[in-house]
Amino acid sequence: MLTLSVIVPAHNEESGLPATLEALLRQTVPAERIIVVDDGSIDRTGEVAASYGVTVVRPPHNLGSKARAQNFALPYCDTDLVLAVDADTVLADDYIELIKPAFDDERVVIAAGCVQSRFERTWTERGRSIEYLYGFHWNRPIQNMANSPTVCSGCCSVFRRRPLVDFGGFPERTIVEDMDYTWSAQMMGQKAVYVAKAVAWAADPEDLTYLRKQDWRWMAGFAQNVRLHLWRMIPRKPVLALWILLALWEIVTAPLWLAVPFIAPLMGGSWVGTVGWWAGLEVGLTLPPLLYAAKRRKLPVIRVLRNLPCVYLMKFVNIYYAWKALVVELLLVPLRLSKGLTVYEKGRPDPSPVPIS
Repeated sequence: MLTLSVIVPAHNEESGLPATLEALLRQTVPAERIIVVDDGSIDRTGEVAASYGVTVVRPPHNLGSKARAQNFALPYCDTDLVLAVDADTVLADDYIELIKPAFDDERVVIAAGCVQSRFERTWTERGRSIEYLYGFHWNRPIQNMANSPTVCSGCCSVFRRRPLVDFGGFPERTIVEDMDYTWSAQMMGQKAVYVAKAVAWAADPEDLTYLRKQDWRWMAGFAQNVRLHLWRMIPRKPVLALWILLALWEIVTAPLWLAVPFIAPLMGGSWVGTVGWWAGLEVGLTLPPLLYAAKRRKLPVIRVLRNLPCVYLMKFVNIYYAWKALVVELLLVPLRLSKGLTVYEKGRPDPSPVPIS
């Protein structure tokens, strides 16, 4: 039986950490060790973690990124597998039990489950819940069937420890270590897998301020990985490269698609007719996967439909930061006109972001 350690990087997480640790301690297949990295917290994060009887390690100073905090804890792990869990993520009680069998295949070095939203209180949380339902019940299963998932979510990924250590630990060269390692492993001939039955609930940005921070980090990190990996990926992992190219195409064409209802009348078309076919096509492509996801997760359909309009507000934010990421990371950085995104900020309040050198 494969053994497993858990690493929970935590910076000022005293409020969210209890739910995360309680879920880890309820696992039907328990972890051999749970390690909380109290990464320069100025609140009671360390005290809260210690009260649950888990191992608490403290770097001498704030390390400034999740990957660095995870790497600080990695030498404390002597198990076959390492599960990295964000300090605001709650795992289903059977998460470890369901995800461990993926590693019966010795080629698998990273696996992650289905991420869903913990809360649906604000428009940003509701919009993110729709994105998760669509992504984890449409895009991710298709990618997994093609043996080329684009990312194993960093909030709940399990890693085979030895290959991770041999790689040099969690990658610190980009702002999104989960995508970096997922792509790197597959390009080396190893496998990444999506385990749909294993569910994790993540806390999402509660307002526009923190949605912007999270979107910028995610989109800049994606573009950093494109710059770092894409050309080498095409011959080594062509199907994965195809998903990345399709994502780039979607980013480039998204503003035009959203502008169609407004442009058509200016070109002499019928506004009512244009909006009709545009909305029909949009709903026709979006609704079936959402209804399937609602059934799969036993969610009330009315709740999903209520949240659907919020995702269109988020699209404008997503597109802005996606385009900004392409310009900054793929154009200005190579021209040495920008350093790109080097500061790791969470999608929730973080009083002391630290630059990545």
